Amino acid sequence: MALFEYKGLNRSGKNVRGSVEADNSKAARIKLKKDGIFVQELKDKSRSAKKNKAGRTPIMSRSVSITDLSAMTRQLASLLKANIPLVDCLSAVAEQMENPTLAEVMSDLKSQVNEGGSFHRGLAKYPKIFNNIYVSMCEAGEMSGTLDVILLRLAEFTEAQSALATKVRSAMVYPIVMMVFTVVLLGILSVFVIPKIMTVFESFPEIQLPWYTLAVISGSEFIVNYWHVIIIGAIIGYALFRSWKATPTGSVQWDAIYLKLPLVGKLSRMVAVSRFTRTLATLLSGGVPMLTALGIVRNVVNNEIIARAIDLGKENISEGESIAGPLKRSGQFPPLVIHMINIGEKTGELENMLSQVSEAYDFQVKSAVDGLTSLMEPIMIIVMGCVIGFIVFAIMIPIFELSNIGG
Repeated sequence: MALFEYKGLNRSGKNVRGSVEADNSKAARIKLKKDGIFVQELKDKSRSAKKNKAGRTPIMSRSVSITDLSAMTRQLASLLKANIPLVDCLSAVAEQMENPTLAEVMSDLKSQVNEGGSFHRGLAKYPKIFNNIYVSMCEAGEMSGTLDVILLRLAEFTEAQSALATKVRSAMVYPIVMMVFTVVLLGILSVFVIPKIMTVFESFPEIQLPWYTLAVISGSEFIVNYWHVIIIGAIIGYALFRSWKATPTGSVQWDAIYLKLPLVGKLSRMVAVSRFTRTLATLLSGGVPMLTALGIVRNVVNNEIIARAIDLGKENISEGESIAGPLKRSGQFPPLVIHMINIGEKTGELENMLSQVSEAYDFQVKSAVDGLTSLMEPIMIIVMGCVIGFIVFAIMIPIFELSNIGG
């Protein structure tokens, strides 16, 4: 059977799009007509994928947004909760998905499950879309017969992770914009304004320019004469930094340095702890074994120092030790986290304790990001004002002296 992507109108006249499987285009139109869809456009996605005329990226190498993934997961969980067979659920989701990549993936998964394959193995074919956490959770859900519950937790998990990442990214927008604006303004002053004023100063050799004016003039001359060297040097420096950071040693050293930086280091640790606790709670609640869960979680903290602490904890747990002990000895986790994990292990409520810790740290991250944003705004304004003010001061003082001479 071929996969067709369609655009059309439903019975209420609303625009709809999706995909449907049929033997040919005629059969696809008949099938859609029975579903009450008036087809306006129909494309054979299977044929276009084989021809690959436009050189499109293979579907297994494509990715989708967290928002689309979360919506798809929630739809699938709702259908499974209504006791609809998995194959029919996948077919329904494939037809409803507006994202063409996810529509193709759902249709492929439907075919695999229909032929007797397992759902989680089908997901593993698309690592760009479904990460290890997603696949492992679905595997546990299939084994335990609670796939609908697991998918609902996954939808909530992806939404929470997306909200946290969006919050952190949005906090960085203002400082970056201010830095770019400052650099551009300094460039304009150095290239266009200061050189013209220098010609005025040169016509009055009797004027003794102060050190700060000479410093500004020297800086302007350096930028004008060696701007290409500055740009090339910045690019080479960034490339060398990336190369060093990509090495195992460089990655560890940079992550250790980053955790010690003022403000951002503390925020980075809180984000890592939030990811660790939330992900581990989600995996354990989904029936994933502790050792497997820790092997997955170490990849989501995005810091090699903390990841190594988790690896050490995993090794000690495999030898019969509790998880709280090795995490405490690593010195990378706050005392509150260790205390809550310890209580959770003793009471058998580890998943619940981890969820409470993740919620607490999500709130702390939000508060820290808000505080950092409100703090960065006046700091950036003050820094920019001081830099521009110094340049204006260095230029205006000799100009006042010239006016006195002229008078």
